[in-house]
Amino acid sequence: MKTSRLSAMVAPVCLLLLTACSETSHQPVIVIAGADPARGREAIVRYGCVACHAIPGIGNPGSNVGPPLRQFARRAYVGGVVPNMPTDLVAWLIDPPAIDPRTAMPNMGVTQADARDIAAYLYTLQ
Repeated sequence: MKTSRLSAMVAPVCLLLLTACSETSHQPVIVIAGADPARGREAIVRYGCVACHAIPGIGNPGSNVGPPLRQFARRAYVGGVVPNMPTDLVAWLIDPPAIDPRTAMPNMGVTQADARDIAAYLYTLQ
């Protein structure tokens, strides 16, 4: 009797663990309060980010200067130097050389509001 009760408790836990480890798990959802991914997409087009980055839903560059930005929320680091957290990403978008003077990414004059919206869009990419 004890064995069947234990099996009944262990089976759902094992199923939950297997589901969590599956390759089809979704990327984390990161929301930036007050930011708008749709405005972020427009800002990405305005600033010409696709000149260096492949960006899902926007386009592919003619060169391989910057990394592709798909599944952005899954990245551990922004620019390879700061944790992929909203505040760090916004700071990076505003002035990348201030964070990493050796970066190839230039300061594009991105405003604080645009950086927040761009970050919101990047976190939606699959």
